[in-house]
Amino acid sequence: MADETQGSEEFAGRVLQILNDGAVALMVSIGHKTGLFDTMAELPPSTSDEIAKAAGLQERYVREWLGAVAVGGIVEHDPETLTFSLPPERAAWLTRAAGPANLAASMQFIGIFAGAEEDVAERFRIGGGVPYSAYEKFHAVMAEDSALVHDATLIDGILPLVPGIVERLKAGIDVADIGCGSGHAINLMAEAFPASRFTGIDLSEEAITAARKEAKARGLTNARFEARDAATLDASQEFDFITTFDAVHDQARPDLALAAIAASLRPGGRYLCVDIKASSTVAGDMDLPLGPMLYATSVLHCMTVSLAEGGLGLGTMWGEKVARKMLADAGFASVELHEIPEDIANNYYLATKG
Repeated sequence: MADETQGSEEFAGRVLQILNDGAVALMVSIGHKTGLFDTMAELPPSTSDEIAKAAGLQERYVREWLGAVAVGGIVEHDPETLTFSLPPERAAWLTRAAGPANLAASMQFIGIFAGAEEDVAERFRIGGGVPYSAYEKFHAVMAEDSALVHDATLIDGILPLVPGIVERLKAGIDVADIGCGSGHAINLMAEAFPASRFTGIDLSEEAITAARKEAKARGLTNARFEARDAATLDASQEFDFITTFDAVHDQARPDLALAAIAASLRPGGRYLCVDIKASSTVAGDMDLPLGPMLYATSVLHCMTVSLAEGGLGLGTMWGEKVARKMLADAGFASVELHEIPEDIANNYYLATKG
């Protein structure tokens, strides 16, 4: 009985910690959105008034926010001087200067998913899914999150995973990014390799508009964008190299999308599929650093938006075993798995058309 009581109390403590951490996650998101972490990283220990003035924000809100992130263990507080500080070793994970290591940016997804919670809970009862339109600002936050990795690693870290592709890009080839979102990856590649021709494809008109706007701002003439379903690609539009970045798992019909990608590649063409690092089993995912977040993301977004379109509802955590089978079924002759240290969330599958 004593062991059972202790176990029950430990579990209650765990649930209380979840409650507190969920609240802190929203505070960290606000710290990112308002630039408070960036401001504090440049300041010595400061009062709420000093921090608010430096950030150009309202002191009363900053004061209460500081209380939340101080008791939440995010910032340091000196009760004698009533000052708050963000030590460098913490700023390294919370500021825009941290690049892909900035975990605060990802906290924005918590608020987005929370906004769809009621709708998703109702789908547990009635079935179907919640459409993309229910997720305001999702594309903007996803674009920011992806850009942190792409800006730091796409040209010099990710593309070299594909043997010989950098040389071919310099010489000039046809490239597509399927599910391109706001098009940042395509625009980075187009800027780096002006001899090649790049096409970004995404179902969202909003995302495509943002992609075209960025391409225009960068003065790119070798990047174009299409608003269309990836599953409608066919061999009439051929590419030498195709990429997807976290785009396969929330397609309505990922099987058809992968088959269309294979059909659109020229013989010997390469496909780089960047998607969530998972095993295809719950037991195999127990030790993943982002396991709980990624499964929750599937429930609250990726799976449900697929079901809303009458799709398969593959889900975020389809994982390596399922990915390899689906790639083989789509017509790829070989699949290699790679990882990069800067990206703890994704696997990098390199598939070759037979």
